[in-house]
Amino acid sequence: MSEDADGVAEAIAGELKLMSPRVRASRELAGQLLDPDFVEVGASGRRWDRQTMLAELPDEPGASDDGPIYQPVGMAGTVLAPGVVHLTYEAVLGERRSRHSSIWRNLDEDFGWRMFHHQGTLVPADQSQ
Repeated sequence: MSEDADGVAEAIAGELKLMSPRVRASRELAGQLLDPDFVEVGASGRRWDRQTMLAELPDEPGASDDGPIYQPVGMAGTVLAPGVVHLTYEAVLGERRSRHSSIWRNLDEDFGWRMFHHQGTLVPADQSQ
């Protein structure tokens, strides 16, 4: 596998981990995947920093094995620069469908790939594409 393909595969693996209830429910596990400079613009328009995300993620949807879990669709990645990958995909959580874009970076081999930026956008129920 090429270095570019390895980076995309690592970013996808990290994104999938962040969707798992086990990781979402654990500040420690989620913290291993979020960059120190992490920022998210959520579907609500709210801006999240790393500290806020780690504090609130265990209470957010998808953090319990008993509730709905994220089902990703069409995840794909592109290398933007060495150590920087952009992912896009759709996700279904219960009845809610959303589109996502995230940037992962690997600035230090000791820490590996971490999510640097994330954007989520709700898809209206009447929209098919």
